[in-house]
Amino acid sequence: MTDRLPHTLRSDARDNRERILDAARAVFAAEGLNVPMREIARRAGVGPATLYRRFPTKEMLVTEAFRDQMRACVAVVDEGLADPDPWRGFCRAIERICELHALDRGFTAAFMSTFPRAMDFAALRASSLDSVAELARRAKDAGRLRPDFVLDDVILVLMANSGIRAASPAARVAASRRFAALAIQAFQASPVASPLPPVARLAPASA
Repeated sequence: MTDRLPHTLRSDARDNRERILDAARAVFAAEGLNVPMREIARRAGVGPATLYRRFPTKEMLVTEAFRDQMRACVAVVDEGLADPDPWRGFCRAIERICELHALDRGFTAAFMSTFPRAMDFAALRASSLDSVAELARRAKDAGRLRPDFVLDDVILVLMANSGIRAASPAARVAASRRFAALAIQAFQASPVASPLPPVARLAPASA
């Protein structure tokens, strides 16, 4: 029995950690980053002391909760860079980044935040933005992206995209796709009115 105790404790600690991260992702996605740490502990079914022992600061919790999303964001842009058609690669990256952010309000807030001690997260964010800048340069060189486009325009799109409110994740994604299509048309050097994705049912403004 004594030999099994350390393994059991390690297993319990891992379970607590995953419960905390799952609860944090769910509440950050639904309500943003301003949820108190005690509320996250309650939803995870652990005591505040357990939460703070694993994640002493909210910064550390947010960074760990969204590490996979940040890596996915980098991968999306890298796929755009690998596309031999620079405009198509740029468009696909914008569409998929918007979709990724639409699924998770907390991720957008984390992406926009500055975490000076979360070097890995900051490095991944910087890498994704540098890659978007390179995508934009290639699309401009190809004559497809308007010459006055700047990287801050992508930030504006993400900020607006994060304001989408809908009754379900599927509806948020559908609305995000339509919004991304509108943004992409505005980004074109010679705008062409292409068919838009279907309209999504959005929540009332007061919801």
